[in-house]
Amino acid sequence: MYDTNHLISRLSAASTGRGDAPFAHLPDGSVTSFGALFAGAERMAAALVQSGVRPGDRVAVQVAKTIEAIELYLGTVMAGAVFLPLNPAYTTPEVAYFLGDATPSVVVCDPARLDEISGIAGPATVMTLGADGRGTLRDLADQQDGFDAVARGPDDLAAILYTSGTTGRSKGAMLSHANLASNSETLRDYWQFTAADTLIHALPIFHTHGLFVATNVALLAGAQVVFLPGFDLDAILTAMPRATALMGVPTFYTRLLGDARLTKERAANMRLFISGSAPLLVDTHEEWQARTGHRILERYGMTETNMSTSNPYDGERRAGTVGFPLPGVEARVMDDDGVVAPGTIGVLHVRGSNVFQGYWQMPEKTAEELLPDGWFITGDLARIDADGYVSIVGREKDLIITGGFNVYPKEVESLIDDLPGVLESAVFGVPHPDFGEAVVAVVVASDPTLDVDAITGELAQQLARYKQPKQVIRIDALPRNTMGKVQKKALREEYAGLFAT
Repeated sequence: MYDTNHLISRLSAASTGRGDAPFAHLPDGSVTSFGALFAGAERMAAALVQSGVRPGDRVAVQVAKTIEAIELYLGTVMAGAVFLPLNPAYTTPEVAYFLGDATPSVVVCDPARLDEISGIAGPATVMTLGADGRGTLRDLADQQDGFDAVARGPDDLAAILYTSGTTGRSKGAMLSHANLASNSETLRDYWQFTAADTLIHALPIFHTHGLFVATNVALLAGAQVVFLPGFDLDAILTAMPRATALMGVPTFYTRLLGDARLTKERAANMRLFISGSAPLLVDTHEEWQARTGHRILERYGMTETNMSTSNPYDGERRAGTVGFPLPGVEARVMDDDGVVAPGTIGVLHVRGSNVFQGYWQMPEKTAEELLPDGWFITGDLARIDADGYVSIVGREKDLIITGGFNVYPKEVESLIDDLPGVLESAVFGVPHPDFGEAVVAVVVASDPTLDVDAITGELAQQLARYKQPKQVIRIDALPRNTMGKVQKKALREEYAGLFAT
């Protein structure tokens, strides 16, 4: 009953005939089997269709991480619709933009936010799903009985994930069934996941890393997961002796290294530690290997491409690099004159079945970044050495990655500049021992009585917590070059030691 749906047929194949096998071990001690997971997804699909969802419709979801949320993801794809996950930390003004742009037919939110989301959802049907797994969507799903997956081909859209633009306007990256299935199948094989694995799943499920890497890879392998609502130091350390793999961001590893319980003995059953979403410091690599006997495998990806490169499973995992292009993925480093020589820095381009279909309702932006021959211009500065290892050395644009989340300065600057008493501002990232980078804002005042605490308070109402500056600093003038461009490099250098330990 799933055969005609490209992605669902693949995600369910490894558990066919193994319906009673455990899939998710939940924090309350309960276990969800593969059979129960897909049966729950069928009920979610039926509930969505009953609520008016048709093939190609968008289903926007801003909920806590629960097994029911995974069922909703699978159920959306089963129904032939397009899954649109949103960070639960997004404020109402942020969500209003996504809903206005994507025009979903159904919006699913936390019960506590029903009134505010209903006020910005337009004609969409709004349903709820809480952290306890209950809500009006679950109530409707519980009344359903089975569902035959809607036929969807490789090129049909399965998801839209929003990624911020440097102009402050978020872009909806359109990902097809084939984009997601092919990339996850490659990762399963490259990282050698099988039904014998147990993955510690502590990543959020509103972006590529936790949803399309961790979840999809586990399903494709028929593996089990220790399903945690978020990063929980005690829970991860407790799970480690019976688990075999962990996917995380650098913050996971720095925090684990800060606990004396992390030892070689505790990690003895583990076979693989994977890190991504932000650069991992060489010191972290070395300290992790000394403490656990394991070498972290670092990889590289983007919302638009899923995963593009990875250090090898068998072979040298080089600190400071993100390894080689994955099987089926091509990578090149370009400057204005073409492909650069090995070891030379330029802009990274990638091509393969992992590369997205373009930006939702942004044909001009798509044409700028996705070339007619399939190459995607990542905007990341990189070099490829003589051995083929890729290193990400910077960003062509001023993207900040803090705790694995992307922050585009222009979005924050626009809000600060609109506040009374502010003449202008600049937002940039500086090194942070825990988050990799911290968001910092410098402000030039037009009113000498301007209070930076008031700026902090106002931003807290407008921005998700990870986007909020960890420090707001008043300065007399922004540094500029002769062309009047703000010199953020100078600001980053001046404040580089702000959070030094």
